[in-house]
Amino acid sequence: MKMTFDEFKASLRAETFPSGLSKPLQALWEEAKGNWNRAHQIAQSIEDEQGAWVHAYLHRKEGDSFNANYWYARANQSRPDLSLPEEWEKIVQILLKIQG
Repeated sequence: MKMTFDEFKASLRAETFPSGLSKPLQALWEEAKGNWNRAHQIAQSIEDEQGAWVHAYLHRKEGDSFNANYWYARANQSRPDLSLPEEWEKIVQILLKIQG
């Protein structure tokens, strides 16, 4: 499913995420809706670097630096020097390009 960042953000007004969204994007969608626990459940079910990156972001948002650092390492990412909203946007934009 090809989707722009603006379309992804607009989809947050819906009750459920758009069909065809990858699991990492589903997790970020749920987190943006305030459903951290659901987002974490989805992230835990993903076994690749994309899932690890989302997982790292979620633990950073939670304030669990130790766990976040572990997941950044699993994702082959360094902990960003960005605000949480900036990191969320960066991850979403990159994952949308990959999914595209």
